[in-house]
Formats: sequence, C-alpha cells, structure tokens
Amino acid sequence: MSGSSVLATEVLAVNGGSSPLAAAAVVTTGPLLQGFAPSVWGDFFITYAPSNSQACRLNSTVHRSEQCRRERAEALKGQVRRKLVKATSRISSVAEMVVLVDTLERLGIDNHFRHEIAAMLHRVHSEEHGGGGGAAGSHVADDDLHFRDNGGSFRASLSSDARGLLSLYNAAHLAMPGEEVLDDAIAFSRRHLRSMKTAGKLRSPMAEQVSRALDIPLPRTPRRLEAMRYIHEYGDEPGFDGVVLELARLDFELVKSLHLRELKALSLWWKDFYDNVKLSYTRDRIVEVFFWVSGVYYEEEYSRARIMLAKVFGLITLMDDTYDVQATLDECCRFNEAIQRWDNGAVSLLPEYMHAYYIKLLSNFDEMENSLEPNEKHRVSYAITMYKQLSEYYLQEARWSSHRYLPSFAEHLYVSSISSGIPALAPAVLMGVHDGDSVATKEALEWACAIPDLLLASGEVGRLLNDIAAWKVGKNRKDVQSLVETYMTEHGAGGDAAVAAVAAASERAWRRINRACVEAVEPALLPAAQLLVNLTSTMEVVYLGGKDGYTSGSGLKGERYYMSAGNISQWEIRQVA
Repeated sequence: MSGSSVLATEVLAVNGGSSPLAAAAVVTTGPLLQGFAPSVWGDFFITYAPSNSQACRLNSTVHRSEQCRRERAEALKGQVRRKLVKATSRISSVAEMVVLVDTLERLGIDNHFRHEIAAMLHRVHSEEHGGGGGAAGSHVADDDLHFRDNGGSFRASLSSDARGLLSLYNAAHLAMPGEEVLDDAIAFSRRHLRSMKTAGKLRSPMAEQVSRALDIPLPRTPRRLEAMRYIHEYGDEPGFDGVVLELARLDFELVKSLHLRELKALSLWWKDFYDNVKLSYTRDRIVEVFFWVSGVYYEEEYSRARIMLAKVFGLITLMDDTYDVQATLDECCRFNEAIQRWDNGAVSLLPEYMHAYYIKLLSNFDEMENSLEPNEKHRVSYAITMYKQLSEYYLQEARWSSHRYLPSFAEHLYVSSISSGIPALAPAVLMGVHDGDSVATKEALEWACAIPDLLLASGEVGRLLNDIAAWKVGKNRKDVQSLVETYMTEHGAGGDAAVAAVAAASERAWRRINRACVEAVEPALLPAAQLLVNLTSTMEVVYLGGKDGYTSGSGLKGERYYMSAGNISQWEIRQVA
C-alpha cells in the first residue's frame, strides 16, 4: 500500500469512516501573516568572537585558557564525586541525598556523576520501600497525601509555605491520566503561589523560581535554561555548596564555548544552503533551531547529534513553508512524489524553483550518512522514512486547504499532530548520538518510527501550542485553519473558550507523556524517550504566552533564551540590529 493510501486509511479511521475530502465551509477568524520576518541575527554568529577580556573568574582565580579551565573542572569533579560517595555511605539522610541530586540536575552537571547518582537513588529507593518495589506510577499521587491533614484537606500551614507549595506544584505536573486528585494540588498550590507573588511576600530567589514555575512547571522546563538561571540563584540558597557552584559555573562556560563554535559552523552551513536554494518565502531561523536542539541535549558529548538534528530541523522548515506558503496543490503533489522517490532523477518532476532545494536535501542526508561510523549508517534510513511520511501529511493538509475541507476536531488533531514535525524529528534526534550509552539502538529507532503514544502526545502538545499562537498572532493565507478555529466551529464556542479547551487538551497530552515514561516505555528505551520528551519541553518556551517564538524569531531574542542555548551575554545580544 502506498504512503498516500496508508494516510487516507488512518484519516478515515480517525474520522469515523467519512471522506477526508468532504466539502465543508472553512471558517477563518484569526489574523493573517504577511510573510515571514527576516532573521534578527544576520551574520552575527558567523563573525562573533568573545573579547579577550572575557575570562572565567572563579574564587579569585582567572582561568585564561580552555585547557586551564578543563583541568580545574576535572579537579572540582573529583571533589564533588567524593562528596557523593560519602553521602551514599549512609552518612546522609534520604532527604539530604534527594536535595543533592536535585541540585546537581538543576545546575546542569548531573551528567558528570551518573554512576554516583544511580547509587544514591538506589539507596533512596531501598529505604523508601524497604528494599521492595513500590507501585509504579503512584509516587506523585501518594506524595500528595503528605501535604494533607487527616480529613483529606491540604494542611493549613501549607498556604504560607512557599517552598512546600512550589514543590507540590511542580510534582503535581508529573500527573498521569486518571490522577484527578492532583488537579486539586495544582489549583491549590497555584492559587496560593500567585497570591504570595502578588502580595510581594516572596524573597529572591524564591520569587524568581515561583514566577518561572507559574509560566512553565519545572518538569517541563528545558534543563539548560534552568541551569542558566539556577546558577545565579544557588549561592543564595541555605546551605549551598561552594565547590558544586564553582563547578556549575565553570562547566556552563565550557559548554557555552562549544555551543558558540557549533552555532558558527551551523550558521555558515545554513548561509550557504539558504542562499543557494533561494526560497525567500521560507523562515530563516537557524539560530532558533539551535536553541530548540540545545533543549534536547546540551551536553558536550552530544555535539555531533546537535549538528545533525539542527540540519534536519532546518530542512524540514523549508519543506513545511513550501507546502504552506508557496506551492500550488499540483506542485505539492509533485513535490511529495519526488520526496517519496528520494532520487536525484526525480528533480524533473518539480517546478524549477524547487530544484536546488531538492538536490541539496538529498546531498545533505548523504553527507550526514557519510559522517557516521559504519555501524551507525543505518540510522539515516529511519530519518528519511519519517521525512517522507511528514511530506505525506503536509500534502494532506494542502488538500484540505485547497478543497476548503473542514475536518472534525479529532481528525484535525490526529493529522496535525504528525504534521507538527515532532514524530518526524524523532529518528533525527537519535541519528547522531554516539552509541556508547546504548541510546540510539535499532530497537529505539524502530520504536520511534512506529509513533508510540509518547510521540503522538508530544506532537499534540506541539500542534496545540502552535495553534493557540496561530489564533492569537496569525497564520499564512494558505494554512489549514487552526485547531482553535476547528473547535469553535464544532462546538459553537467563542475564541476564549476554544483557547481554554485547546490548552486543556495540551495538558491531557502531557499526562499521557508522563504515563508513557512510567508505564509504557521499556527500560532500555527510556534514555531515547527522555530525549524526545526534552524536544517537547522546549516547545513550552517557544510558545510561551501564546506567542510563536520560532516563526517570529524576535520572540525568543534575549537573555532568557540565548543564554540557555549557551551563547552570549545579555549586553552582546542587545548589540544585534
């Protein structure tokens, strides 16, 4: 069965058997975009070089060279490692060990101590469950009981305990479907945290941490972003560890230097690619792509994976914009046929303006395959398979737009969750990962390409957040209508009610992601699954506040965003155009 036939069958199943091309009146009520704004960065990262005066000053010691800083970092790692071993040897309490692990994670340096942290968590689990296996997935709901009195109400003292409220609020966002008890926990903690914030009762750094969590709960915050912020706050925490803080600052700077080199190389690649394909109607967003990719994996050992994923992400963006903005339906059909054939000879099917893109698309995938080790080259075929599938779904939406077809909300959500690009990016996330940790296994790639519920729910989060932004900010003339508009038409709802319903659907999708990580994903696949969850988490930042920071570009410009990607200082950012 051809890809188009498979897609039609899937859509019919979701829509209860009705034709996917049934005529319907399309209601367009949101604003329209007048093309995409140019990149706000230009050649900034191609020409950028830190000034000689920028040095890493820690404990009054100036580390002038990267080698010097790395040597200092290794020494600090040894000190922290000894602290962890000591803490595990039954000197520290369970609570102290949990706080220490949480601190290392929030500072972004836990990757250096995986074995030590595993030993600590093994002890925590043993003491919490008396050596037995606790009920999987019940921990968050059970912990909720610790915040309640004997009558089942939240303890009165909790309403004035900012740290306790924040812990409850963040933990409750790990809820799974069916754990409605945690809805009360979220509502209770959110109400009191907002009240304390409004009344000015919170001091730094708690005030900043509460504000961030009310925007994006900690479990959904990209880790590099949290590390950037928490490094500046940890020194104000009671009982902070100076050695841990020095290591975190130094490690952040070392990773930042690597990210800058990667971003320069990617910017040079993109400048050559974008200038040659001459698709001026598309989004020029390689810096924004790099931020998104850094949210998936920021650690130094993922350098190759970041570069590959960023390239695939950029290539997909141009294909997406070609379907949405430029191509006629006939050109979309021919474009998809060429993508399915995946052969240089298929360029003859395409209009002339697509030729350069198509040839460079294939050559870039060839180059990525050539850069992999012999035992890794098979990964590229999975990425190509999902690229082809994404094209099929883009074509389906182009047909909807051309035929003015209005799908049901369920059908629309299914198709657009896959066309969000998140499932298509899954094998690309794994493609460049070194196999030392058995992350990018054949089993993981096949699991990802089957689009398990974790990935489908991730696609739903991306599409739902994107469509809230499209409703508020605007969309292109040829775009299929947003899910907000589909909900309004199907339910006769107003805009605010539809946005609330779509946001609630995103929350339900997150709970399915939580459940998948606890119950549905095999242990051997969890490392790969976590990377895909990271891809989803970054969308919370991109679409924060109903804005589309990726499409606009300027919506993500600033310290909040680019420092998290490990790039440049706030002062330097302000010098850009």
